[in-house]
Amino acid sequence: MNSPDTVVAPEVRGTFYRAIDPRFRQFALAGSRTAGRYSRADEPTLYLSSSVEGVDAALIAHRNARASALEIVEIDVKAVGIVDLRDPTALAKLGIDLADAMAPWQHVAAAGGTPSSWSVRDRLVQAGANGLIDPSRRRPDLWHLVLFRWNAPDSPTAHLRDRSQ
Repeated sequence: MNSPDTVVAPEVRGTFYRAIDPRFRQFALAGSRTAGRYSRADEPTLYLSSSVEGVDAALIAHRNARASALEIVEIDVKAVGIVDLRDPTALAKLGIDLADAMAPWQHVAAAGGTPSSWSVRDRLVQAGANGLIDPSRRRPDLWHLVLFRWNAPDSPTAHLRDRSQ
């Protein structure tokens, strides 16, 4: 298996978006608190969208598990070591099947199983990746950024943008 250094996207930098419960704005950078497509409940993971439309598309799958009132926050990110799941060459070099990343996961996790998307994360982490670019399943023109680690030494940075900016 190749290392992510040979197959990663160029530096990912920009403003990304995340829907949060406004009561917990101070925890916007803490990552997920429950299991997600690419994370077990005990694996902090920061799920971000490249656009507000991407947030809306992602929320469709989670509408029953969210607070009724959500705020979309802006998060400035600078990241390296990100594997782009839209890149077939990168997937082939890392031995990842996109179908494993795209497969339904919630019912598998609820039944105590290991969703194939968690195995995708495991392989990427083992290869040294800091995260991934995930194509939207709802809208192929949209994408999400998933960080496995952030705001630690030698890892991507993520900063919550002040509302006044």
